[in-house]
Amino acid sequence: MASLAFTATDVAYISFQKDGALLGVPKNRIILKKIIRVHHLLPSLVCEILASVCSSSSVTSKMKQGLLPSLEDLLFYTIAEGQEKIPVHKFITALKSTGLRTSDPRLKECMDMLRLTLQTTSDGVMLDKDLFKKCVQSNIVLLTQAFRRKFVIPDFMSFTSHIDELYESAKKQSGGKVADYIPQLAKFSPDLWGVSLCTVDGQRHSVGDTKVPFCLQSCVKPLKYAIAVNDLGTEYVHRYVGKEPSGLRFNKLFLNEDDKPHNPMVNAGAIVVTSLIKQGANNAEKFDYVMQFMNKMAGNEYVGFSNATFQSERESGDRNFAIGYYLKEKKCFPEGTDMVAILDFYFQLCSIEVTCESASVMAATLANGGFCPITGERVLSPEAVRNTLSLMHSCGMYDFSGQFAFHVGLPAKSGVAGGILLVVPNVMGLMCWSPPLDKMGNSVKGIHFCHDLVSLCNFHNYDNLRHFAKKLDPRREGGDQISFFLQTH
Repeated sequence: MASLAFTATDVAYISFQKDGALLGVPKNRIILKKIIRVHHLLPSLVCEILASVCSSSSVTSKMKQGLLPSLEDLLFYTIAEGQEKIPVHKFITALKSTGLRTSDPRLKECMDMLRLTLQTTSDGVMLDKDLFKKCVQSNIVLLTQAFRRKFVIPDFMSFTSHIDELYESAKKQSGGKVADYIPQLAKFSPDLWGVSLCTVDGQRHSVGDTKVPFCLQSCVKPLKYAIAVNDLGTEYVHRYVGKEPSGLRFNKLFLNEDDKPHNPMVNAGAIVVTSLIKQGANNAEKFDYVMQFMNKMAGNEYVGFSNATFQSERESGDRNFAIGYYLKEKKCFPEGTDMVAILDFYFQLCSIEVTCESASVMAATLANGGFCPITGERVLSPEAVRNTLSLMHSCGMYDFSGQFAFHVGLPAKSGVAGGILLVVPNVMGLMCWSPPLDKMGNSVKGIHFCHDLVSLCNFHNYDNLRHFAKKLDPRREGGDQISFFLQTH
């Protein structure tokens, strides 16, 4: 498919050189302006489309009559490049190059119609304009946005090529140790390494071991905090838990000066937050409720449960039982709370399984202000998302939280299974997963990847200050093409 980024010279050449003067005649320049205005298209994109189809008698005839091509027409001509029919594989390849997947729920009608068309036509692998329009008309708004490069990352293929390079760089990192204090976690291979991302527009990319299920462990803490704030509000939740980094190990028996856990990202705070969810319901009802939330956040992609890990956690969870009894002694729970039942529920939530792919959609839901990018459903309130990201930024990476905020400058939460849930607000969510952990309990490869990502792209919270050295900005058409990172790595 031809590039959509035409220079002024290219456009001028098209305007003056096309025989028959589709663009050169003043009358047709007016029509060209109408197309740009009616469909809100970039002038360079319209010039390219019309340049590629000016030999088409049907289009020329329509334009001579003053009729404007439909969005479906323009999309067809963009992909067809002057041909009368489009090979199905060419449409699918062009679609994937934008970052969309054929499995995207928002494209269900298009994909269903495409499959039906292929089954009922004799020319099964080719689409003429009428068949193409029939297939895309239900999802034309999303498809037009994709092919107009109006997604948050316009040049998605270029960006993902950088992601692949960062993945390979992190893959070379050795060291670290797979967590073994929970026996089930020790069974994972130290060589597993995957990265998935999902943008706020639903663009997807995965590299490595991204379909292997693993437990969220502490990565579930911001998600259940978000559920609690969504349901109960900030004021109520923070009657029971603070907002400050503790400066201590995540599993310490220690409270703040008000006898509350320091924040929801340490074990004590997470246990208390667990006690706030669906008070009065039994554990089965609570678990189903949280799983429904998780499924919505993941766009109905894989969310499972590891009973073996749950049993293992419960049998080896002496420290968490000690924290639970300490919290009970200090009256940290709502009145009438069954502490042992809450610990069971806490262990269950830590044992929820995801893949890198499904967890990246969860992270993207946070990046997208609580709306799941691939379903369009509002899952969390803006208040819940804002508070969650704030706490992830200040407290999400165990005893490395300050260092991570300083160097990476993005909200994140790590877990002892090797996951790092990373959020680039208004851009994308990522899940990096590799079981070997550093001495702080964070994935060695995941930390390296996050550092390199922010060294390459201007995603750090303060990268956009005036007078800063330019980094690659994937959000801009063409980007700021070179960075110090690319020159030195």
